[in-house]
Amino acid sequence: MSDISETRPLWLLVNAASGSNTAESVEQLEQALRPARTLRFPDDELADRAALESAGVATLAIFTGDGTANSQVRRLEGWQGDVLVLPGGTQNLLAKALHGEDCTLGGILESLASDRLSRRQPRAVATSQGPALVEVLAGPGATWADVREGVRDLDLSTIASALGEAVRTTANGAPVRVAEPRLGKPEGYRALRLDATQGTLTLDGYDAQGIGDVAAQGVAMLVKRDFRAGPHDKLGTCERVTVESDDPIALMIDGERHDGSPRETFACITLDVHFLGRAGPADG
Repeated sequence: MSDISETRPLWLLVNAASGSNTAESVEQLEQALRPARTLRFPDDELADRAALESAGVATLAIFTGDGTANSQVRRLEGWQGDVLVLPGGTQNLLAKALHGEDCTLGGILESLASDRLSRRQPRAVATSQGPALVEVLAGPGATWADVREGVRDLDLSTIASALGEAVRTTANGAPVRVAEPRLGKPEGYRALRLDATQGTLTLDGYDAQGIGDVAAQGVAMLVKRDFRAGPHDKLGTCERVTVESDDPIALMIDGERHDGSPRETFACITLDVHFLGRAGPADG
């Protein structure tokens, strides 16, 4: 493999807390990319547009989980360089959306070195808490993200307390209804999932009629590491949607927990950020 840094001056962002960030993998990545600078989050701050422009950076490679990648990309609106998302986390949903479900670190680096990656502007989901690059989960079911944090950190006390709270909240929390346009069950769902990977908002509704359904969703989140694998209804597509609940709506945005209001609006947008990846239907 040729020295990528000769043609693409770049910085590298890594996060030791992310699923694939071993010291060995980071060292191998640095040898392959020869970055002008490596940012080690959270010890180092995330890069912003001004810093990258001042340093003449052409490419920012991100080797983290989806949550850290989201936080970083939010700081880059208007930057004319390229963002290279690498599978550095547990689920790596953003890397898969950009490079394909079977993406590997070696395969992406080979494509980069041989100039086989295209510049893309995939769609995203606008939320009250900032954009979601991959997906939003809205409703009581979003509290399963708190359990996943404990699993990632191997914190048994956090897992135990968060697990009990997630089961109670998912089973008994106020459901979320699709208000505009009217979609799905009038009584609502325990969780609504939204993404923009097909170029418009796609909505799925997750319900939990009993402890069995709650357990199935928990297994999907903790074992399969994918809430989307749980039982759900396909609700359709639209460019903009408003959801409502009798209580403030819990949100999980690209794997990170946020607290919303009892009425939340989501829209399909195109961020002013350029990614390197395979051309796809969700490009803006």
